[in-house]
Order: sequence, then structure tokens, then C-alpha cells
Amino acid sequence: MKLRLFRWLWRFFTKPFRAIIAKIEKIYFNLKERVNQNIRWELIVVFGICLSAAFIVFTFTNSYFARTSSYSVINYSSSIRNMSDETLNIGNQLEQEKISCNDKGKIQGIINSYGDNRYKILLTDLSGKVLYKSKNADETQVDIHTVIKNATTFKYDYYEYKNYNKDGGNMGEFVSFYPVDFNDGRAYVIVKGIPEGEIETKYNPQQKSFFALLLSVIFFIFLFYFITGRKVRYIQDIALGVMYMAKGELNYKIKKNGQDELTNLTDNINFMANELNNKIEREREIEKTKSELITNVSHDLRTPLTSILGYLNLIKDKKFENEEQMMEYINIAYNKSEKLKLLIDELFEYTKLSGEGIKLNLSNIALNELLGQLIEEFVPIFEENNVFIIKDIAKEDIIAEVDGDKLVRVLENLIMNAIRYSYKPGDIKIGLYKEEEYGIFYVKNRGENIPKGDLNKLFDRFYRVEKSRSESTGGSGLGLAISKNIVKLHGGDIWAECEGNEITFYVKLKSK
Repeated sequence: MKLRLFRWLWRFFTKPFRAIIAKIEKIYFNLKERVNQNIRWELIVVFGICLSAAFIVFTFTNSYFARTSSYSVINYSSSIRNMSDETLNIGNQLEQEKISCNDKGKIQGIINSYGDNRYKILLTDLSGKVLYKSKNADETQVDIHTVIKNATTFKYDYYEYKNYNKDGGNMGEFVSFYPVDFNDGRAYVIVKGIPEGEIETKYNPQQKSFFALLLSVIFFIFLFYFITGRKVRYIQDIALGVMYMAKGELNYKIKKNGQDELTNLTDNINFMANELNNKIEREREIEKTKSELITNVSHDLRTPLTSILGYLNLIKDKKFENEEQMMEYINIAYNKSEKLKLLIDELFEYTKLSGEGIKLNLSNIALNELLGQLIEEFVPIFEENNVFIIKDIAKEDIIAEVDGDKLVRVLENLIMNAIRYSYKPGDIKIGLYKEEEYGIFYVKNRGENIPKGDLNKLFDRFYRVEKSRSESTGGSGLGLAISKNIVKLHGGDIWAECEGNEITFYVKLKSK
């Protein structure tokens, strides 16, 4: 029972303190979290702790090693105070007696009762004429003005300098006075004399010990070095990690320690290494792509080049029957050369668009006007290939920020692809419409059905549905790949759909 009562009393009386302690702990942990997140505050706190500890060390060591010095002074305070008190007592006694200033017996008796050989006692009228005096005094006239002035000055010196005289004790005469009111007049009580000094020993403040100061400085340096050692080691780990990364070990990760700016620096370095590693991997992939590109294009380059060399050899060896046959060989070689040049140009264009750093010359363009103008330019080609164009272009302006030249290249590739693979005679439908915040082009034609598995491959480099890669049935296989790269540079999308014999290509771009 007593134990329960004691516990209840303990909880009751400590409850307010627990709330205060909880608040203090909350403030402490908040400050600790803020300090841990800022290396500048960490250094300030560490410096403050080390400085406080060094000051404590200096205080104890200085009290142990410091020396004190003493000196002697002559103190006149007690004697001057006695003279002032004696003057006051004489004046008060004369006023309390309520006597006449002509009552020589009583006045002289009072003066003699206080008089001794140390001090002179005078009683003067207002003009300074001495009316009564002690036995050791011989003055008959006193300059009251001078007495008051000297007394006031001496009082000031006393309070200011504490009566320390540089002459080694030869202090001048001190004058104390008090005005007295008699029944029949007024007078001054004047006490004159040389104060007696008392020799006192004074001590200078403790001088700071140089050894204590040196010891506290060493302690400060050691403590600061010890506390900051963890951060220094962390900085060394970061420097070591950067060195590993500089040597090519980009997969190396620096371990995080803490929450301050060094941790942020560690995250940034690790992120930088990861980005560099990804960039190198991308460059390697680009190099691999270029190698595959050269391998894949070798067949398409070799065929026309072989034909060109064959016909040129026939001409060089004069293996032709007449000039007409020679011109035929030349025309064939020239046509093959043009096809070879076209293939090489597309190859360079694809390689350029596949790399990084391509800049687009963006401007606001009305997509419907651009498409309408392009269709008009293709009219002769449509007629030559026996195809009919159906236009389905939105009447309202669809504005988009695009590179006009490159976008025309995309649309040209899609239209030429439709002309090349469309049934002849046949129809090609070209349209533009707006869907939410996007402008969508489409080119639709009728031709051979494309399996769903081959639709996504249409935009791969050198891919052709016709596997024989005959010159008469298709182009280089780079047109759609180039179109895809250009659309991606614009942040858009391109895809193909096939339903039966209807094949449709779509281009989706952000509009305003």
C-alpha cells in the first residue's frame, strides 16, 4: 500500500517536470536534426564545444599555475573620516546647546573637549575671523572661500583616488568645516590637520599563465581533431571514390554517411557516375549500331556498285558493238550511280538523326497548310504512278511548333512509301485532324496485307516486307526509320495499322 502511494505521489509531483523534459527533448532533437543536415552548423557546434572545453581547461590550469603580485599603499580614509565626524559632532553639539556665540566659556569648553595635538579646531564668523580655537591653533583669520574650495577639492580627490599619495605618505593638510547656527548669529566650525595614514597590502589580479594558455590551445586542437575525424574520413572516402571513378570504375558506389551537404555531394557523384556509365553504354550501343549498319547496308551497296563496275569495264575494254550500245551501258551505269548516291545519302541522314545533339529549327507552323502544299507538289508523281489522291484535311488551323523541313521529310517518306506499295490504279487517302491537344497526320492506301508481327518492324532500319530486297519492289529500307527518328525528336509518335488490304500510317504531334 505504501509503495503504491509513493508511486502515485511520485507521478503526481513529477508530471509537470516530465512535460517540460519532453518539450526540451523535442527542441533538442529538432535542433540536432537541423544541425546534422548542415555541415556549416556542424562545424560551428563542434567549434563551440571545443572552445568551451578549452576555456574550462584554461580556467582550472590557470588557477593552478597563475602567480599573484602584491604592493603596499597608504590609506588615509579612516583618519579623514574621523576628522569629518569630529567636525560634525562639534557642530551638532553647539547647535543642541542653543547658546549665544558670545558665551565663551561653554564654547571654549566644547572645543577643548574635542581638541588634541593632532587636529586644529577653529570657530570663525562668516567673514573668516577666528572667534575660538584649540590650544594648538594660532590662526586669527581664515579665508573661508579658500577653505571651502580646498575642502571640496580634497573630498573629490578622496573619492576619486582613494587617498593613494605618490609622495610615499607625505599627505597635505585636510580641512573639514561645518556651518553652525547660534541664537544670535552664524559661524563655521573648521577642523584642520594632516591625516594619519595606514599601510595596507594590495594584490594585483592573477596574471594569466602562459603554460595554462598553451595547454588549453593544445587541448582545443586535439579535441577538434578528434571530433572532426569522422567527417574527414568521410571526405577521404569521397575522394577515394572519385579516384576510382576517374580510373573507369563507374559502377563503384560511395557509401552515404549522414544527412548534410557531404551526403548530397555523395548522391550527386554517384548519380554522375551512373549517368556517365549509361552514356558510355549508349555510345557503345551507337558504335554497335553503326557496325551493324555497315554490315546490313553492304548488300545494298555492293549490288549497284558491282553493276557500275561491270558496265564501266565493258566500256573500258570496248566490248560494245556500236556507239548506241555504249551509250546504253553509260546510261545504265549512271542510273545505278544515282541509286547508290541516294542510298548513301539516306544512310548518312539516318546515322545523323540516330546520334545525339541534333538541333531542331522550331517554329509555329500551320500543319494543314503544310500538308496541302506538299500534296500539290506530288500531283505529277501521283499521275505518273496512276494513283488518285483523296484529301481529308481539317479546315481549322492546327498550329504546332515543329521543324518544317524535317517534318516535310517525314511526310514525303510516308507518301512515297504509299505510292510504291499501293495497288495501281488505286487511291491514296491523306488526312489531318485534331484530337484533344494533338494534331494527327495519316496516309492510307490499299496494298498487300502486312502481318501484325511485321507492323512494328517497318520502322527498323533496312527492314523490308519483301525479303528479296529487289530494287524494283522497294527502296533502301531507311525511309521509315528516318521518319521515326525525326518524329521522336519532336516528342511525337508514329505507328502503322493494317486491316485487310488497307494500310495506314499515323504521325501524332503536340499542337497548340
